[in-house]
Amino acid sequence: MTREEVKNTVNGFLVEDLEIEENKLREDALLKEDVGIDSLDFVDIVVLVEEKFGIKIKAEEMAGVKTLGAFYDYVESRLEVSGK
Repeated sequence: MTREEVKNTVNGFLVEDLEIEENKLREDALLKEDVGIDSLDFVDIVVLVEEKFGIKIKAEEMAGVKTLGAFYDYVESRLEVSGK
């Protein structure tokens, strides 16, 4: 899966399932401050990522992920590790 596919899939469920405004979805957007993702949203995101990509998100690895671009990178790296 390419980065563009990861980005489109993540953005799709952020807009459709979490009702986040599409204009907030920039690579440099801070997840909490700019996008407005809170701890409850994060639980939903974990479930959606596991559903859409078939990978597990590890909370300890996510601790340093602050921007949407870093989240795309994280998902992409997990896909590479899992061979998907």
